[in-house]
Amino acid sequence: MKKRTLLIALLIISIVATSLSAGGTSESKADKKTVTYWSMWNEAEPQGLVLAQAAEAFENETGIFIDIVFNGREIRKTLAPALEAGETIDMFDEDITRVNSNWGKFLLPLEEKVKQTYPTTGGKSFADSVSKALLDLARQEGNGTLKVIPYQPFAFVVMYNQDLFDKAGITATPTTWKEFEVAAAKLISVGVTPITVDDAYMAAFFGYNMSRLIGVEKTLAMANNNDFSDPAVKEFGRIWSDAAKKGWISKKAASNIYPSGQIEEVASGKVAMYLNGTWLPNEIKGNAPNMNWGSFAWPSMSPNGAGTEANNYGAQCFGINNKSTVADEAFQFAVYMTTGKWDSELAKQSLGVPMGSTSDWPKQTAGAKKVIDNTTTWMTWAAGMENSADVNSKIKENFAKLITGSLDADSFYAAMNK
Repeated sequence: MKKRTLLIALLIISIVATSLSAGGTSESKADKKTVTYWSMWNEAEPQGLVLAQAAEAFENETGIFIDIVFNGREIRKTLAPALEAGETIDMFDEDITRVNSNWGKFLLPLEEKVKQTYPTTGGKSFADSVSKALLDLARQEGNGTLKVIPYQPFAFVVMYNQDLFDKAGITATPTTWKEFEVAAAKLISVGVTPITVDDAYMAAFFGYNMSRLIGVEKTLAMANNNDFSDPAVKEFGRIWSDAAKKGWISKKAASNIYPSGQIEEVASGKVAMYLNGTWLPNEIKGNAPNMNWGSFAWPSMSPNGAGTEANNYGAQCFGINNKSTVADEAFQFAVYMTTGKWDSELAKQSLGVPMGSTSDWPKQTAGAKKVIDNTTTWMTWAAGMENSADVNSKIKENFAKLITGSLDADSFYAAMNK
């Protein structure tokens, strides 16, 4: 009986000790500085998975706990009310333009912080360790003040199937329209359709063409003023009416509802090129896991227009709440995610683009590095052609009719000017 009592007593002591130990661990974590981070990603997305792994590694290295709240795209609706209510949110992320425009009054200026060095910046300042173009864009979107840290950049480029280019004997990507025409003819000769588009990207397709024909500023003014009287609009009609007759653009392009073109035509290997973002390999990796990707800037088309130096690029970004009591710790995590190992890992797992100047590029997007490095003129999304729902709709309707032969260059021009 005494032995049994002794065993019970020892068991109780063991349970209490275990409980105290667990409580001690909990108290230890509670004692750590905690950064509450609202993320636009879902937990199961590649970005969400990498962020969770990086946060754990960051805590092990620094003792700073990153409490990630995965909101998904609902953050666009939930973040502002939560910030207005004073909920504890130290940092958050979303598109570089949306963060600055929608939540700008909550953002902490970061100019002084980017001048400093950090463990993952290799002895350089943070500003000298990442893409200058993206920091400059962040300043532009912040009305001249750096208030966000871009991460997971993207560029709008021609994504193409390298194996189909090889099959057609195309040894260099086109930089001029004449070279594009030569490449298209070679693809046709081996039974490959050169290019396609989905309805979601028709306005961007038109905008990029117009920027190459008349320049970035005139194209943006055209879009914003809903004024398509420039003769270059008729020239666009002539170019793509002729291209459609030659089979250079997919017959399905006029009726493609996103994402049918990129899945049924590009991923299947039926079409070689798509003017799209560097996010395309990630979007269709389930349909084309072994695609040999390449990328290049949309070619120049006229001496009166922009050349391959003008492109749309952007990024997601981290913003830090100007009321945060752990702003330094939040910024350290932003640096951790944009330089060194985790910047490369995020690009690798999402088949994206890294932010750090020495980070590793996935082979699927490596071709875009040259485009980004050589870009000196930033173009807004779709060259402005999606700024107005009416303009976007007009482009889609009339471009579809143009490439199916319902409109010729003259009637396309007239329809765009109704």
